[in-house]
Amino acid sequence: MPLQPHVLRAIVSLCSMFFLFAAASSAKKKPPAQPININTANSEELQLVPGIGPVTAGKIVQMRKSYGAFKSVDDLLAIRGFGEKRLDKMRKYLTVGRVGAKPVPPAAPPATKPLPAADPPL
Repeated sequence: MPLQPHVLRAIVSLCSMFFLFAAASSAKKKPPAQPININTANSEELQLVPGIGPVTAGKIVQMRKSYGAFKSVDDLLAIRGFGEKRLDKMRKYLTVGRVGAKPVPPAAPPATKPLPAADPPL
């Protein structure tokens, strides 16, 4: 027995909505805990930034190889597909630093001397 057109449309609509919601929920990324250095990050690290996928990460890496280190996050505006609005959304997740610079570890707390033992009460 063939499906009625209105039933078929309802099924197609429900399937479409399911796939749209699934795609939208998988597009949400948890932002990186610390800004990503665009001068040292590889493609996988760049893709941790919301708004940067494999294609954009590849463009960033390629531009860095071709023209050298970025001097500012604003240098990304030279890449096709980057505009002010898009860059502003991801700016807080990006940083620039010297190539080959190692991250500075957090400073250790100052060492404290143990207090002298108190004399026992008399």
